[in-house]
Amino acid sequence: MIEVGASILNADLLNLRKEIDKVSTADWLHLDVMDGHFVPNLTFGPMFVPAIKQISNIPIEVHLMVENPEKFLDLYAQTGCQRIIIHAETSKHLHRLVQQIKEYQFEVGVALNPATSLDCLEYILESLDVVLIMTVNPGFGGQSLIVQTLSKIKKLQQMITELDCNCKIAVDGGVNWDNYRNLVKAGANQLITGTLIYNASDAKNSILQLKDFC
Repeated sequence: MIEVGASILNADLLNLRKEIDKVSTADWLHLDVMDGHFVPNLTFGPMFVPAIKQISNIPIEVHLMVENPEKFLDLYAQTGCQRIIIHAETSKHLHRLVQQIKEYQFEVGVALNPATSLDCLEYILESLDVVLIMTVNPGFGGQSLIVQTLSKIKKLQQMITELDCNCKIAVDGGVNWDNYRNLVKAGANQLITGTLIYNASDAKNSILQLKDFC
């Protein structure tokens, strides 16, 4: 079953209620938290999560694209999000950080930039709910998918199968109508997209089309 995460990075933030209603068929609202250090952009703070929860019942996943993510955990633990995703590149003690997030009773994910090897997941994969493969270099929406990441998704799927674990594979960046089937065939279970659905004339139906993969 394919899940869709709607990235509000591409939404009209001056009309957030309307923009979230547009994507009410999504499985997740994807919140990219950028600090201007780990990635060259600044975006949302923790106050966005409770604000969104007042107008939507869609589960929220927080994607911490920040340096020193451990400093942000307490802040987001109080917001009511359902999933926290941290980047493997940001922590020298990745296993410890994953366990900290699990102690908060959140789903936990680890994101990998396009050039980051899957090797860093070898001893933590069974502890994860999701691995997020960045299919573009993080920081900005609207980029084109890096095609070499398809083989990375396939290798990750093989690792998950060999370990017989329940970890899902999410992909983020450059998802469009020409490539989403290839991403799913490679092993992706969750498609995170902003530009594709927010540029569509009917975002709700577009999400349903992405989910109805066959």
